[in-house]
Amino acid sequence: MLKWDSDVWGKLTGPYRSADNVPELLQQLAQEYSQEVFDELFQEYLFHQNTIYTATYAAMPYLAQLACSTSDSEVRKELYINCGIIEASRDEREKAPFPASWAELAEDVGSSVCTELYFEYIEAMDKLRALTKGVLAYAAQQTMDETEKRYILIADAAYRGSYSIANMLMTFSEGDEYVAVCPACEEDVYIWPVEDHSGILQAYAEDPVFQAGQEPQRLVPVTSFADEEVQALAERAEAIGEQTLAEHLHYLAGETTCPSCRENISVWPSLLRTFTG
Repeated sequence: MLKWDSDVWGKLTGPYRSADNVPELLQQLAQEYSQEVFDELFQEYLFHQNTIYTATYAAMPYLAQLACSTSDSEVRKELYINCGIIEASRDEREKAPFPASWAELAEDVGSSVCTELYFEYIEAMDKLRALTKGVLAYAAQQTMDETEKRYILIADAAYRGSYSIANMLMTFSEGDEYVAVCPACEEDVYIWPVEDHSGILQAYAEDPVFQAGQEPQRLVPVTSFADEEVQALAERAEAIGEQTLAEHLHYLAGETTCPSCRENISVWPSLLRTFTG
């Protein structure tokens, strides 16, 4: 890991400023976890508007170490979720030696330093992924709202490399709407639950919040999941009690008629189109 006193920190970037203060905040967390300190670190230095920075990569090994060593399950869950959000938002996923956008940094600090930073980030993700079973078990036993449970599933999907699923769930984190794109006509398909809280989803040509009185199209649910990633997500949603998503997935994995062009479409790939890079 990058040493606390390394001058490399001053050459890394964050959302608004350099990473000079990141080592101090990481040291504070290592000595005694504080949600206030973590929030400052996360929001001011590591993550902003779904973007991560070179400082984020350098900080991640320390956060993974903290998540693995803490005896506080709540702290472990918070770190697991937030580091998972970072991983879901990582655009450059080259395996080696480091992201192409680091070329200028490599000229400044050396290619070997950049290679090590990137390798240690990937290693940190592996360590966090290994915490999944314990975090899911903890979430299943705790009383928490479904949005927080969904963020656990977002992190899990990111650690498993299911980035499109992670980002789709992050975009629709409330579970009160989804927007797919018809592969035939390229029009948006607005997917909303019926108002009786039955878990049934319907499709609309326009956002029903602004265009009332539309005739919805029925989504035909599946009884079993053919896609392994959907199956894995459904199993985890059931395991931790995220019942809204567990119910919605049967419809999101089903079929419907596009409200705009009347073509029959498979909902799941249409839903993920926007999030597939």
